[in-house]
Amino acid sequence: MEDIDDAGEKSSFVVGLIENRAKEVGVAAIDLRSASLHLSQYIETSSSYQNTKTMLQFYDPMVIIVPPNKLAADGMVGISELVDKFCTSTRKVIVSRSYFDDTRGAVLVKNLAAKEPSALGLDTYYKQYYLCLGAAAATVKWTEAEKGVIITNHSLSVTFNGSFGHMNIDTTSVQNLEIIEPLQSTLCGTNNRKRSLFQMLKATRIVGGTRLLRANLLQPLKDIETINARLDCLDELMSNEQLFFGLSQALRKFPKETDRVLCHFCFKPKKVTNGVLAIDNARKSQILISSIILLKTALDALPLLSKVLKDAKCFLLTNIYKSVCENEKYASIRKRIGEVIDEDVLHTRVPFVARTQQCFAVKAGIDGLLDIARRSFCDTSEAIHNLANKYREDYKLANLKIPFNNRQGFYFSIPQKDINGKLPSKFIQVVKHGNNIHCSTLELASLNVRNKSAAKECYTRTELCLEELMDVIRQDVSVLTLLAEVLCLLDMIVNSFANMISTKPVDQYTRPQFSYDGPLAIDSGRHPILESIHNEFIPNNIFLSEASNMVIVMGPNMSGKSTYLQQICLIIILAQIGCYIPARFATVRIVDRIFTRMGTMDNLELNSSTFMMEMKETAFIMQNVSPRSLIVMDELGRATSSSDGFAIAWSCCEHLLSLKAYTIFATHMENLSELATIYPNVKILHFHVDIKNNRMDFKFQLKDGPRHVPHYGLKLAGVAGLPSSVIETAKSITAKITEKEVRRMKINSLQYNDIQMVYRVAQRLMCLKYSNQDEDSIREALQGLKESILNGSL
Repeated sequence: MEDIDDAGEKSSFVVGLIENRAKEVGVAAIDLRSASLHLSQYIETSSSYQNTKTMLQFYDPMVIIVPPNKLAADGMVGISELVDKFCTSTRKVIVSRSYFDDTRGAVLVKNLAAKEPSALGLDTYYKQYYLCLGAAAATVKWTEAEKGVIITNHSLSVTFNGSFGHMNIDTTSVQNLEIIEPLQSTLCGTNNRKRSLFQMLKATRIVGGTRLLRANLLQPLKDIETINARLDCLDELMSNEQLFFGLSQALRKFPKETDRVLCHFCFKPKKVTNGVLAIDNARKSQILISSIILLKTALDALPLLSKVLKDAKCFLLTNIYKSVCENEKYASIRKRIGEVIDEDVLHTRVPFVARTQQCFAVKAGIDGLLDIARRSFCDTSEAIHNLANKYREDYKLANLKIPFNNRQGFYFSIPQKDINGKLPSKFIQVVKHGNNIHCSTLELASLNVRNKSAAKECYTRTELCLEELMDVIRQDVSVLTLLAEVLCLLDMIVNSFANMISTKPVDQYTRPQFSYDGPLAIDSGRHPILESIHNEFIPNNIFLSEASNMVIVMGPNMSGKSTYLQQICLIIILAQIGCYIPARFATVRIVDRIFTRMGTMDNLELNSSTFMMEMKETAFIMQNVSPRSLIVMDELGRATSSSDGFAIAWSCCEHLLSLKAYTIFATHMENLSELATIYPNVKILHFHVDIKNNRMDFKFQLKDGPRHVPHYGLKLAGVAGLPSSVIETAKSITAKITEKEVRRMKINSLQYNDIQMVYRVAQRLMCLKYSNQDEDSIREALQGLKESILNGSL
């Protein structure tokens, strides 16, 4: 598992993909870092494999395993070709189709799953979801063969169709909303770097916490109970400073790579004959020793975490205290480690200190050959330092240092100013490094080889001493998996969510409320990323309900429409990962899918113009929209002729109005405001703009109703230098067109007035249905509504 040891925040997923001619795709993703297996099977609704692309973006795999031959439906390119085009930097492995054996997959999942087979519903898997079981068989078989390991029975955390319990955000929307990476890294006219939502929240300390944060942003939660459990935890952290700072301090005691240690206990190395892969074996032994030391350090930090959590009140923290802090198995594992491992050994990231700790990890006197190897290691280390002292005296190099790294071993570092332009010929491998010279000598190289050989012997003998201890730890590997999951979750909530909120002014971030069928209402919402860059960010509201499920936002260029659309989506994502949001108040209807149609970019590789890309994205939305989706569309139809663009925008709006999904539609096309005179569930908003001295003053403030900003396009054309005669002619033409449109809108308004009234009443009643007011307040609101209807003032 060497490649995972230094992987940092990079992916450690191996993904298997297979499809059939019925457009079904099976996915199995094994995470070598956290020892988990994720299974999914779904129908691919898009010929461009949008659902599969979303899955691959979420997992960001280091290896993708596919069968050799195409078995896709007609009109589909096949997953193998998709991987070639979409995952160009990912290693693709083609294995025989016989590897994708669903019968073997069912047996493997049953044997490897940490939970009881009945809890996973394996019977249902086998009957309906044979593709993902086949993918699981291929993925596990390849992983064991490639990595030279055997996965320990009942050690993997297995989830099935995990993404279906979460919000789905397609790859295009992830890019448009700048969730993981910003579209532009710099802001025009400033030295500030624009950040993504992930980069803004990324204050986690454990690598697994960072990966959990990324996973949550790409697939936010849909279960209100889970979201509220996280928010209850945040409430307690924000109101109890002692708990907040105590948890922050306790989490610092756990090594950054704590979650990584698990894979070395879940994956047991295969036995090989002596002498085979000797170099690799020494490296594997070193990683195993490092894992034991890291586990010891983590278990030593557990009592402090227990002390901090003991008086916690919220469900999440009390549940962690009961399941982890009161579990006696951790103390038992720590006791067994203490019988073999020296008490003074601690996890460290300093290379030579880490090597010394690994060589002296096991207590003295347990293995005679290990003690001899240690003596040799100490002798060569001492000889290297004596050699450095000798060179300091012989060559008058008082500032000569002897650093160490894992690749080179020991080497000399000499300031350039001490050399006076010439280095003695004894020094070899001379490299300039900043203001220093890095070099070696033949004597040092010889001692390095002996030191490294002694260290390898220490590692090999130490591993033999640890075999029994490893078997004991593997028996309780599930509690270590639980500990890692808990630490990652606490890291995300404390160091990311709570830390971010604590840096903001008081009451700038509030707790959202949730419902499955109620309205979406955000009062004074702000853009979570841009508000930290612009000191005077203007907040704006949004209200959507079943009686008013579409908002059309109008306004000229640069008035703030695109920022507003992105802001709404990011606030909802923050709310559904269980974090406070930048708003005065919010109630959110749980969103199961976010769709966005933003930007104007062509794709020459796919032979698609800007308009073709618009239509493909819109078609994907229309085919996959669900009753609880949120659809955000920015300037649909502007990449073709004005008449065709208007017709497409109008017809798309009419189609979306017939659904229960919530839609926010931003447009320049003022003709679209006529929709509100025909359909009562359409609400028109506009961004306020003042005209002063023939110039536009943008207020970035959202107001009700349409607002005709006369000839704003012509004003910009005048600034650009178009002849005045051309602009005057254009003004006369647009005046005639506008006059006809106004006349038609008045006729529609009179014709549909009654149904508009009914919808407005229905909308008020829906709001009262989902409100938290007491009975007297609701009765008073109903009386007021009745009077408004009778007076005709509604």
